[in-house]
Amino acid sequence: MDFATLIGIFVAFALVVTAMVSGGGLGWFIDGPAAMIVLGGTCGAVLINYPLPDVLRVLKVARNAFLQREHRAEDFIPVMVEMSRMARKEGLIALQDPSRFSRDPFLKKGIDMVLDGYEPHTLANILETEVDYIAERHRLGAEIFTSMGNFAPAMGMTGTLIGLIQMLMKMNEPTSIGPSMSVALVTTFYGVILAYLFFHPMAGKLRRRSAEEILCKQLIIKGVLSIQAGENPRILEQKLHSFISPKMRRSRFYSG
Repeated sequence: MDFATLIGIFVAFALVVTAMVSGGGLGWFIDGPAAMIVLGGTCGAVLINYPLPDVLRVLKVARNAFLQREHRAEDFIPVMVEMSRMARKEGLIALQDPSRFSRDPFLKKGIDMVLDGYEPHTLANILETEVDYIAERHRLGAEIFTSMGNFAPAMGMTGTLIGLIQMLMKMNEPTSIGPSMSVALVTTFYGVILAYLFFHPMAGKLRRRSAEEILCKQLIIKGVLSIQAGENPRILEQKLHSFISPKMRRSRFYSG
């Protein structure tokens, strides 16, 4: 569970709602037709822009922002080094049960392919292709949320124009101008709030999560190929340290 996402959404909306209540009343900002225009228009525009399977798939991708454990490249380095040490000491057969070292399914797949005797270039090609398609799925999920963030304010402006037209049609009723104007602006408010407190932040979080996961998988590919080649664990560790910043590097062979 990613508490940062939950806390961020809660704090942002809580502060906005508090400001709304303290300025008068929450009921002033509740309008059914405005919500229908913004939410319905945004969803409709997204469905026009993307195939239905892609839109439905993004719901699964969105869970990553709330539930997925963070991928940290530095956590995989000692695992790969230990696997390399075991492979050199006892042979590749010692890696027959990769779950002893890590439960990561991508790592398990790579080690299983090594044990099955795949050629290095074939192994690398298969794993890198899988990483490319994972990156594409994640990119699409973030792109859809970005599109929703772009459509929502536009739908809000559309609702405002509708409200203004209705207001102008009632110019002969001065008492209705103020309430009509406030309702017209509520749709823009809805669009801006949804875009900049939910859709765009979600897209940013998904892009960040995707980058972390892809980095870890690239590190795993490098480590698996080095283990297959029988490289010294010290050399392997130095290779994998290039994937992370110097302050995150922890060596089991060198101090300081």
